[in-house]
Amino acid sequence: MSVEGMPPLRIGDLVASLPIVQGGMGVGISLSGLASAVAREGGIGVIATAGIGMFEPDFATNFPEANVRALRREIRRTKSKTDGIIGVNIMVALTNFDDMVRVSIEEGVDVIFSGAGLPLSLPKLRPEGSHTKLVPIVSSARAAAIICKRWTERYGCLPDAFVVEGPLAGGHLGFRPEQLDDPAYALERLVPRVIEAVRPYSERYGREIPVIAAGGIYTGADIHRFFKLGAAGIQMATRFVATHECDASLRFKQAYIKARKEDIVIIKSPVGLPGRAIRNAFLEAVERGERKPFTCPYHCIRTCDFRRSPYCIAMALTNAQRGNLEEGFAFAGAKAWRVRKIVSVRELIQTLVEEYQEAAQQAS
Repeated sequence: MSVEGMPPLRIGDLVASLPIVQGGMGVGISLSGLASAVAREGGIGVIATAGIGMFEPDFATNFPEANVRALRREIRRTKSKTDGIIGVNIMVALTNFDDMVRVSIEEGVDVIFSGAGLPLSLPKLRPEGSHTKLVPIVSSARAAAIICKRWTERYGCLPDAFVVEGPLAGGHLGFRPEQLDDPAYALERLVPRVIEAVRPYSERYGREIPVIAAGGIYTGADIHRFFKLGAAGIQMATRFVATHECDASLRFKQAYIKARKEDIVIIKSPVGLPGRAIRNAFLEAVERGERKPFTCPYHCIRTCDFRRSPYCIAMALTNAQRGNLEEGFAFAGAKAWRVRKIVSVRELIQTLVEEYQEAAQQAS
């Protein structure tokens, strides 16, 4: 069954009546509050696992257990609020990646979304009989093909779906800085390429591999456009920040509302990737060289060069989540400057559906 004319998103035997995946946003931006609200509306609500234990009192001294405890709690809270489809976002670059995957499967999440690296060994962590779907997040057709080849050869399985994330996304980006504004890497070009790259595997094994478009999708008309390009669903994160149910502080949400177009900037993240964020005094101080390398009590990201970094990205994002933007900053998508008010998840989705309907009528 579809929502107001939108086709449902099918991932194996999972059927989301609303074909929208709420993107996972760490640290602590998308937890049980936001994920459950999206799932209740028929979409796929996603808990971000990056830094999820940062709010535990023993995080610095007992990093692995703090993360496991926090993740179990958030999954259980989410399930207590909805019978809808629940996912988790687990970055491959996390030093505790395996633990986060195992806990998620033990707690019976419906989908694991995994990016920030190629999840080449993810299937070995899913026990036989598990119904949890495995969905890699990629930024190229080549990456999708590599994953399909590796999974079929080593594990005899295929990804249950792919998310292809373009260069207009928020947070860490899977592109080189010079590719971000290159039309050749636009999401409109990436989606058809990924569909073509996975088609031979889909045909060979007789299984659908839906492709979900992500990065810079803002309106219902955008959703309609990517469906016409062959996407089976879309992932959206930025617009869900300015909702009442989002787990971030009010000050974090207000940073989106106050942002101007010129405030959306590309930064060099300590984890070795470009990232898109909202410019503020903290980031300006970093640019001026006013912050010095620090001692890291925990090594949460494999690729983080904390000995040379002028700040701890995990702590900066935690501070921002709590509203302390003097000691942190907000990641955001390229179109975050268009956000002008805080609404409920239900209101946002109603707006998207109405915009989609209007676009569909104009196209017919």
